[in-house]
Amino acid sequence: MHDEAVYSRYVWSSHSLDSTHNGSYEGYYNVSGKAVVTRSGDHRFIGSGGEINLMQKCMIRPSTIDPLWPGHFLNSAHSESYINKWQRLCCFMVDLRLFSSSSNMASTTTTKCPSPMKATSNGVFQGDSPLDYALPLAIAQICLVLVLTRVLAYLLSPLRQPRVIAEIIGGILLGPSALGRNQKYLDAIFPSRSLTVLDTLANLGLLFFLFLVGLELDLKSLCRTGKKALSIALTGITLPFALGIGTSCVLRGTIAKGVSQGPFLIFMGIALSITAFPVLARILAELKLLTTDIGRMAMSAAAINDVAAWILLALAISLSGTSSSPLISLWVLLCGAGFVLVCVVIGPPIFNWMDKRCAEGEPVDELYVCATLGAVLAAGFVTDTIGIHALFGAFVLGVLVPKEGPFSGALVEKVEDLVSGLFLPLYFVSSGLKTNVATIQGAQSWGLLVLVIFTSCFGKIVGTTLVSLLCKMPVQEAVMLGFLMNTKGLVELIVLNIGKDRGVLNDQTFAIIVLMALFTTFITTPIVVLVYKPAKLAVTKYKHRTIERKDTSKHLRILTCFHSTRSIPTMINLIEVSRGTSKKGLCIYAMHLVELSERSSAIQMVHKARKNGLPFWKKREVSDSNQIVVAFETFEHLSKVSIRPTTAISPMNSMHEDIIAGAESKRAAMIILPFHKHQRIDGHLETTRADLRHLNRRVLQHAPCSVGILVDRGLGGPSHVHASNVDFKVTILFFGGHDDREALAYGTRMAEHPGINLLVVHFLLDPEVAGASVKLDIDQTYSPEAQSEDEEMLTDLKHKISMNSSIKYEEKFVKDAAGTTESIRAYNRCNLFLVGRMSEGQVVAALHKQTDCPELGPLGNLLTCPEFSTTASVLVVQQYQSELSQDSINSLKDGGESTEGDSDSD
Repeated sequence: MHDEAVYSRYVWSSHSLDSTHNGSYEGYYNVSGKAVVTRSGDHRFIGSGGEINLMQKCMIRPSTIDPLWPGHFLNSAHSESYINKWQRLCCFMVDLRLFSSSSNMASTTTTKCPSPMKATSNGVFQGDSPLDYALPLAIAQICLVLVLTRVLAYLLSPLRQPRVIAEIIGGILLGPSALGRNQKYLDAIFPSRSLTVLDTLANLGLLFFLFLVGLELDLKSLCRTGKKALSIALTGITLPFALGIGTSCVLRGTIAKGVSQGPFLIFMGIALSITAFPVLARILAELKLLTTDIGRMAMSAAAINDVAAWILLALAISLSGTSSSPLISLWVLLCGAGFVLVCVVIGPPIFNWMDKRCAEGEPVDELYVCATLGAVLAAGFVTDTIGIHALFGAFVLGVLVPKEGPFSGALVEKVEDLVSGLFLPLYFVSSGLKTNVATIQGAQSWGLLVLVIFTSCFGKIVGTTLVSLLCKMPVQEAVMLGFLMNTKGLVELIVLNIGKDRGVLNDQTFAIIVLMALFTTFITTPIVVLVYKPAKLAVTKYKHRTIERKDTSKHLRILTCFHSTRSIPTMINLIEVSRGTSKKGLCIYAMHLVELSERSSAIQMVHKARKNGLPFWKKREVSDSNQIVVAFETFEHLSKVSIRPTTAISPMNSMHEDIIAGAESKRAAMIILPFHKHQRIDGHLETTRADLRHLNRRVLQHAPCSVGILVDRGLGGPSHVHASNVDFKVTILFFGGHDDREALAYGTRMAEHPGINLLVVHFLLDPEVAGASVKLDIDQTYSPEAQSEDEEMLTDLKHKISMNSSIKYEEKFVKDAAGTTESIRAYNRCNLFLVGRMSEGQVVAALHKQTDCPELGPLGNLLTCPEFSTTASVLVVQQYQSELSQDSINSLKDGGESTEGDSDSD
């Protein structure tokens, strides 16, 4: 029949045809009155009255028409069957008005098959609505999804929930469970004829995401998995799978009648036994458990579970085909196994060849990236042709790509942000549009939901806990591991969507299992926090928490922190001048601060964990990380200073905990942090990341030792300066107090280096005004005890000057704040300023009003303001005290947030 042919739809009650079957039926008839009858209920519902929308299948052939109602002529008492005359029916949505009548017959509605959506509109000025065209409608859908999921993720962040929770909830809210109850909204934003485009985009994004998931999976590490993790993984799959089969029998007897038994059993077993590897990694990292014993155990078991789930899913898909012949399913499995075998034989040599031709630190040839992405699409086409699913081809290819080297990092960098940030959320919306919580009605349905949740939790938690106890794990850790392994996520939704698309899961079953996955993942973090109470490390009692000490020959430990290669040269040159005379008297812990984001490649850090203390380098920063390793290893070899790399992998809002714990465990005397601004080419400071500012404040407030904030203006240039070539001038501005004494102690240690010239400038209040009434903004008094300690330290300094000609001491008398500032400007020609964060005394009190960056204190603000012309780097020092002064605490609170939006060029 032609697309423009006119058809009418007819609806009648079941008893008008056969009193043995209840429900409503619909047929199609042409102008001659002939009709084909199908049962509603297998893919649509027709009410007894009112206005509803009906979605018809594009293809209706004899095999798809309900066998109970093969096809009839209405005017001949069902005596003839002419199904073959109705091979194709047009796919469309119509508004059907049903009117009650005495003859139990509804009125008919005539409609035309609508034309396909055009890609772009002519614009609103031409009278076109953008929402009636495929491209602008898809853009509106994507923007709506992104805004909603990001807002939900922000709202759920205080509960420490992974982003997948926000995306699942967002998809459900956009679907018929919430906003979709408004039919006008659904017709405008998600009309039925746009769903094909939406599903295509979502599945294309999912295809490449599964390729990234394959990249995360390291088969070599799986082969090295211990017996304990293997036992936990197998038990965590077997028991829930068995309980899932039992639960499926209950569902088939209630809400899932008539579904194919074999595929339904397998899909239910998979749905209850899956552990979401990517989501679990983020939960572990959020809870600081990623590198603990229990974290490594959970990740290993989850990786094994992931592989097993994909194998079972392939089996389920092959069995859920439309053909009733078992030979077809066998052919699908054999062809799938053959595809994997061919990929294993051909793929690795090609990928290894590409990887070897990619030099470290150099951009990867675009041809290699395009060829690989094209191969991903081709593999998806092959597996879809076989009848498994396009996702399997992409996943298999991702597993075969070598995990080391720059090639995999380049692939992740090219694909990840676009796929994970833009296209993947569409898949959650696609799932949400299929999820109608309203289908869960009545005590029976809610009881089945509780049963599914209980079965899933019981199988995973109890099974994992029991086998963990048999492996002699502590009870507390065994229970926590059970809850961790019960995490669900994207893979769960993939399984459910494939099951629904294949007709294995109906609407109600689908909604129940989606809510189960949402619930089990949501409760994981709160319960783990509640259950897991690790034995707190005894507060490390070590004496030398400051650089200022009586015995300066003692071993000095410094924890230096960095985010990228930008600050590495200055950091290494600072370490060089800090080592003093004894080459073995300094130990440096170099901590790479790596933010744990929602990027999928963040999980690859787990695979990079090394027991010797080397960092977990981000895969996307392979060249960057290698530069860091080379820089520190070279410096250690040349200077004989002990360098011990370590890494803090955390969200930025909790990274200070890792830094503080690291300093405590390493018995560090000082933590050195990079300033949150970096120098531009024109010499001005520009904000690198605003959240680094909050990180520095938290460390200053809670540090177990002294802290230094390094304002980098290129100390020594862009590379490491060899010890024999060091020729730096270091200036200490001394006003008095704890922090100034710490800066002075650090400076005198630097002066032991033969290439350092140290100048100590002691600022004093001019005697002419000391006793007079002058306008000084004095906020604090200089205690006699502090004055005594300062004088004692200065006396010791003068004694050292007699033995070390590289140290010079000056006293500068000033009358007011303006005079102090002008005097400081005279010393701008140096390489490094060393100042205390909260200097004490009358002279410095007047500078306290300048608080653009309160964490730097008055002197630090002066030395970094744009009006102060200098090329010198600045190290602002805070000495450890068991209790910080109230002024120091107040300066670190959010009172200075009004300056957060200050100009980046200041």
